[in-house]
Amino acid sequence: MNIIVTVQDAVTAFEPWMEPTDAELNAIDAEMPIIRAEMELLDAQIIVIDRTPCELDERRIRRARRRVLAAHRDHINGLPGQTGGIA
Repeated sequence: MNIIVTVQDAVTAFEPWMEPTDAELNAIDAEMPIIRAEMELLDAQIIVIDRTPCELDERRIRRARRRVLAAHRDHINGLPGQTGGIA
């Protein structure tokens, strides 16, 4: 006869100590402009995935790429303890 038991780790997989720390949440908040810009670029690329991009589509993608680069630049320049630039 086999005894059926629950696996404790699977049942309690989300313990309070597994929550993100304040530092991790602050890092995510600091990167949100980058995340939003990358999502906008991805949306623009998805729109033209199954068709030939028209001039408006190409402009939308270029603008989105510039926003991603600007968001990365602003994030790097705004980090405390950084001298700026990409290593």
